[in-house]
Amino acid sequence: RVRPAGASMGSLGRCLARSLPRGQPSLSPPGPRCYGSAPAALQERTLLVAKPDAVQRRLLGDIIRRFERRGFKLVAMKLLQAERRLVEQHYEQLRLKPFYPALVAYMTSGPVVAMVWEGYDVVRCTRAMVGDSSAVGTIRGDLSVHITRNVVHASDSVETAQREIGFWFRRDELVAWDSRDRDNIYGL
Repeated sequence: RVRPAGASMGSLGRCLARSLPRGQPSLSPPGPRCYGSAPAALQERTLLVAKPDAVQRRLLGDIIRRFERRGFKLVAMKLLQAERRLVEQHYEQLRLKPFYPALVAYMTSGPVVAMVWEGYDVVRCTRAMVGDSSAVGTIRGDLSVHITRNVVHASDSVETAQREIGFWFRRDELVAWDSRDRDNIYGL
């Protein structure tokens, strides 16, 4: 039985294949594979912060499981009581909004868990996975109870992610490690 090209690939594999220039067999350079460094496209990073409501309601396991099942790699995580200065720096672009004081008070009201996830197209995928409070099947749609208690923060662009990661983590807190299941996830 003959299958059309890409039929045995998952949707991410097809997405990767479509993103490659024609005539290039994979993201890996020709020759032996080096598992010590992934292609740059697989090393995109994003910040995800589980807000106080997620911690208080013990939703961390469900949130983390969704990212692991998607194939993303956790490279940093910490539980902390966010200081007002950090939250104000993080949400600086919202300071003129009427909800800003309540947001800062809320984000400093209890512990949060800051995480850095790495993988192919992780910023865009994370935004889709987070969704909004009314989108069933998303983290917010499934787990949040109100727009003001929306469980997580996720970076909205690669540039924003780089800046936000710098607010929450020192460079030496980001762990570079080899994911041995990369072939199974990305088909490389």
